[in-house]
Amino acid sequence: MNRYSWMILGIIFLMAGCQRFSNVVWEDTKTKGRYLQRKGQLLWGKDVDSRMLESTDDFIGPQEDEYIALQDEDLRAQCIDRVDSSIPQPKMIPGGVDSPVPGIDAFTKPQALLASLFKMLYFNTDEYVLRSQEYYQVVDNIAEHMKTHTNLYIFIAGHCDERGSEAYNLALGTRRANTVRNLLVKRGSNPNHIYTISFGKEMPQDLRHSAEAWAKNRRVEFKIYEKKDFR
Repeated sequence: MNRYSWMILGIIFLMAGCQRFSNVVWEDTKTKGRYLQRKGQLLWGKDVDSRMLESTDDFIGPQEDEYIALQDEDLRAQCIDRVDSSIPQPKMIPGGVDSPVPGIDAFTKPQALLASLFKMLYFNTDEYVLRSQEYYQVVDNIAEHMKTHTNLYIFIAGHCDERGSEAYNLALGTRRANTVRNLLVKRGSNPNHIYTISFGKEMPQDLRHSAEAWAKNRRVEFKIYEKKDFR
């Protein structure tokens, strides 16, 4: 073969490799990044399109008039409070083959005393660090509870206010949920018992269009499942 033939073969090989990589990423997104489907959507109260975005490359801000600038001063938290890619996501998908827990439809809203423990956590505009010190105490309390209740599994759902595009808010909601997950793991909770999901702006707590409503909608909330011990 002459050098041009080798060049053509190299280009074909490179294109095939890129296509394979694209397919792998797509399969990973379908199998690992989309827990909920309809059951999970209905569990949280609405029929919406929800998903988990794991890579920071997915965090692409909205364009033009929908853009809400993410300023450096809005991201002033220490490293412990940021999304930490070194903490892996759970090994098993709820409801998946050989999973120790059922699908997300088996997770429920905390009731009675647990409702006072698993409180909603809130964020400032564009931020994915907790809004005040009291919320860190909530995280501490949840971590202590999980360490003594080893059969407990939780889903952390990230939510945003209505401003910005769907893609932007899905990514921001993911960062909020993963921030709380990382804080729990670093406080001793089992990382394989904590799942995250983002609903972006699709499930507001307050339907009004005001600063007060937006503050309520920038939140993280919890669903829990306790595996029964039959020993």
